[in-house]
Formats: sequence, structure tokens, C-alpha cells
Amino acid sequence: MAKKAKTAITPTRTEDYTEWYQQVVRASDLAERSPVRGCMVIRPWGYALWENIVRELDDMFKATGVKNAYFPLFIPLSFLEKEAEHVEGFAKECAVVTHHRLEKGPEGGLVPAGSLNEPLVVRPTSETIIGDSFSKWVSSYRDLPLLINQWANVVRWEMRTRIFLRTSEFLWQEGHTVHATDKDAIERTRLMLDVYAKLAEEYLAIPVIKGTKTPSERFPGALDTLCIEAMMQDRKALQAGTSHFLGQNFAKASDIKFHSAEGTEEYAWTTSWGASTRLIGGLIMTHGDDDGIILPPRVASSHVVIMPIAKKPEDRSKVMEYTETLAKELREKYYHHRRIQVEIDDRDVGGRGWDWIKKGIPVRVEIGPRDIADNSVFIGTRDKEYKDRSSLKRDQFVAEITNILDEIQDTLFQRALTFREKNTIIINDNKQFYEFFTPQNQDKPEIHGGFSLSPWCGSEECESKIKEDLSVTIRCIPFDNEAEKGNCICCGKPDSKQVIFAKAY
Repeated sequence: MAKKAKTAITPTRTEDYTEWYQQVVRASDLAERSPVRGCMVIRPWGYALWENIVRELDDMFKATGVKNAYFPLFIPLSFLEKEAEHVEGFAKECAVVTHHRLEKGPEGGLVPAGSLNEPLVVRPTSETIIGDSFSKWVSSYRDLPLLINQWANVVRWEMRTRIFLRTSEFLWQEGHTVHATDKDAIERTRLMLDVYAKLAEEYLAIPVIKGTKTPSERFPGALDTLCIEAMMQDRKALQAGTSHFLGQNFAKASDIKFHSAEGTEEYAWTTSWGASTRLIGGLIMTHGDDDGIILPPRVASSHVVIMPIAKKPEDRSKVMEYTETLAKELREKYYHHRRIQVEIDDRDVGGRGWDWIKKGIPVRVEIGPRDIADNSVFIGTRDKEYKDRSSLKRDQFVAEITNILDEIQDTLFQRALTFREKNTIIINDNKQFYEFFTPQNQDKPEIHGGFSLSPWCGSEECESKIKEDLSVTIRCIPFDNEAEKGNCICCGKPDSKQVIFAKAY
């Protein structure tokens, strides 16, 4: 019997995927649980990753004319009540402030005092509070389009939480735009989805499917919700970004009107769109392995770690000088409009290399007296096995570093794309569909679960039955769908459109 290879993370993905995820988050120094129920502390290594995602996304937003602003964390309850479907969709997740001070209680502890005249909801999303400002900012067609984004935190009181994927408080951006026509608003909705897809594929190296949500899966109060869906390594789907065409619902609720070029008073057309720290969870589950996370170089917290090795005291100064001058040369180079970020780990401890493997840094460099004598470096990259390391001349390494990083980026994307394609099949037969998503069949290669492209008649009854029977949802109606229509996978109704079914986070 072959000896089982030792991994840095236990359990492995195949042994217990859920626990593997928790252990990877812990071992990688990305984040940790907070004393506040359902919340997280994002550690510096994780926050640097988020900052890089923010920087890239923010630049892409601004390239389309969007400007940043900031709006209150607290939303008057009466604002949410203006849009009935919206408040119903978020009501169970709202945290509510009812008092404005603390006083000493009869037994010495602090108790809430000073009831508010109107309860304040801690921001679950900002359509209503932003709409109030927009109603003041917009009066004429000349004020349109109004393109605003805010980077903020939101609170949704989740009952079952998991770091990055679903927490009671999380970081995100939410864009809100106002337009004179439905055509302009619909075009903006699609444009922002394309921005999210570009971030996911070109920066996070996560292949995504773009499509439309079904009516039951839409954002509360929206006329249409567009999304990008990604496949994780357990073959479940993750919604990685959404863009909503709100029609005039929120404009009417917030009284956002404008005088048209013809002199008539019209309600505006609005959109909203958002992505969050959930992207980090998606990155972990797309690229991580049994040794930790693997960071795509374009958003990595840092690109290179240099680990000097000087076992003899007399070698230390020479090794450190070589290390520091190499780091300086690398930091002067740019990788996709960002200076290459270099860490120097001169700790005299064993297992340094494994620490950085678990943290997912793209390139590891070891330097010892022999490397200096040969004017070389000893490197390993995170997309390859630990033992797959090699020696390169120093000048060659510095000259090739951007190509090395690009190769890692491309490898991660192609690996994820191949995995998704392998685990996406067309199913037109009800029995095969149920076998595909039955839990006890998940470990069978021929009946293993994943994405199923199958026909759906469009009825909420069929959608609900499949969800109730299998915990499978329609992730999206894909834009790029070349599959022919067929008989509904649930009721058998002919001429049904093809949709993506999957289990999801």
C-alpha cells in the first residue's frame, strides 16, 4: 500500500472540504473569527489582498465614468418601508438600533437608555438612503446619468456564517446609477457585469458564466438581476458579482424625478451593482490546494518572498547584502501597473518555506552562500509542487520575473477553466438529472455533480420542486447559450430554455 503524502493542511479537500476551507483560512493568516458573533477580523495578509482587489475594481469603475461617494451607515426604518418588496427581502437579516446611550443598571451593569424616535437599520444595502440623496441631486435631464459608487461595510444578520463567504458584517462596494431612459439603465447594468467578469477572469483567474437570474432569485425590488457564477473545487457554484436593473421602482419610492428635454417631469431609471469580500472566499476555493491558498499574482498580497540562508555567522552579512540588493532590484520593476511587492523573511526558524506556501505567495526565493558564489537564486512557484524548484542566474530571474508571474496567472486560470468544463454537462433526462445531484452519488466519477445545463420551462413551481428535492437552484440563464431547447427537466414541457443548475454557496 502506497504511503499517503503528507500535506500542510488537514483534512484534505477530498476528506472534508468544509473543514479544509476553515483550516486554509486559519493557516494562511487571511482572517480569523471575531468575538462578535458571525463577524471576522481580516488580518494584514488578507486585507492587502482585498486592497489589491479594490484598487483594480475601482480603476475599472472610474474608467466608465463612475465617481466615489459615501453615505450613512444608519438608515431610518421609514426609508426601507417605502419599497415593500425590497424591505421584505432583507427584513429577517436587519440589525436595528433602538437606543442612543447606555446607563448604569440597577445591578451595576450597563443597559440601553434613551429610545430613538425612529429605529435605525444598520445598512444591509443602500438603495433607499442613496435614493434620498439622488432625489435632491437630480432635477433635470442634464444631471443624468448620475454614476456613483461607495466602498463600505454592510450588516446582514446571518444565522449560519463562514469567514469571507457569509458573515454578519462584510466589506463591499455598491454602485448606484440614475438614467433618463430604460435603455441607458439596461446598458449600464450589463456594462458593470462585464467589469465584474473582467476582474474575476483577468485578475482573480476565476472563469465565470454570465447570465440572468430567474425572477425568484432576483435582488428584492429589481426588474432584472444579472450575475457571474463560478465553480468551486467541490463543484458547487458561487455567485461572484451581481448587477441589477431596478427599473423605476426605487425612483418612485425615493421620488427621483427629472425634467426631460421635452419639458415633462419623469421618474428616472436606476441600477445597482455590488461585489464583496466573498470574492476572497471564491479565490480560496477555486485555487487552493492541500497545502494552503494559491494567490493569483495580479492581486496577490505580495509577489515574492526571499529567504536568506546563513548557517554560519560569518556568512550572514554577505547573504543579507545579496538579499537586500536583489529585493531592491525587484521592487523597482512593475507588474501590471503595480510595483512588485517583495517580502524578506530572515527568521532563523524551520519551516519558513511552508509558512509562505500556506499563505500562497506566488514566488519563493532561497539564497545561500553557494547561490551567491554562482550569482544565482533558488526558486519555487506556488502553482507547482514544492519539490519542483530550480536554480536561475540572478540577472535572468530579475529580467524574467514578470513573465514568471504571468505564467502562474495563466496556469491558475486554465486549471480552473479545465475543471469547470470537465464538470459541466448537458442533461435532458429527469432520471439522469436526479442521479447527478443525489448526494450519495457525488463520489462516483460518472455521476458526480457539478453544473448541469438543462431545460427549464420558466415556472416557479418546477424551480421550487427541484430546489426542495435536491437543494439545487438555477444559478443563471446564461447569455452565451448554444444548447438547443428541450423538454423541461422537471415537468417535461417542450420548448424550454437551457439554464445552469447547481448546488451553491
